[in-house]
Amino acid sequence: MSDLGLTHIALGTEEIEATIAFYERYARMQVVHRRLDPASGRSVVWLSDRTRPFVIVLVEMEALDTRLSGFAHLGVACESREEVDRLCRLAREESRPTMGPFDSGYPVGYWAFIADPNGHNLEVSYGQEVGLTVARGSRGSS
Repeated sequence: MSDLGLTHIALGTEEIEATIAFYERYARMQVVHRRLDPASGRSVVWLSDRTRPFVIVLVEMEALDTRLSGFAHLGVACESREEVDRLCRLAREESRPTMGPFDSGYPVGYWAFIADPNGHNLEVSYGQEVGLTVARGSRGSS
């Protein structure tokens, strides 16, 4: 694997263990690196789904100054519409803020937003075909 191109996004978290558990459950990610930053004394965790060289960097903070909210989000592709529905049911059972699911047709697909413990939005979707579009090298709409 190469470390070229987009490698990570960093998110602040006030509840690092709860946030790790959220991304393990809802995005099939796992901790691949963990450390205590010597300069700040903050916990830093890298999460990956191990499908590409990309991680979510979680940085423990006392208070967040920004959130991926509104339309801002991370997106995770699911195997099926049923998986999107299952994750939405689970989120609602856990009293997590959830929006959707919605069927927006091609190329947006079937999707929903689920808020992590810090209020960052995670989109779970089926049918967006991002990987196929990148593989084809499409440069615009067709």
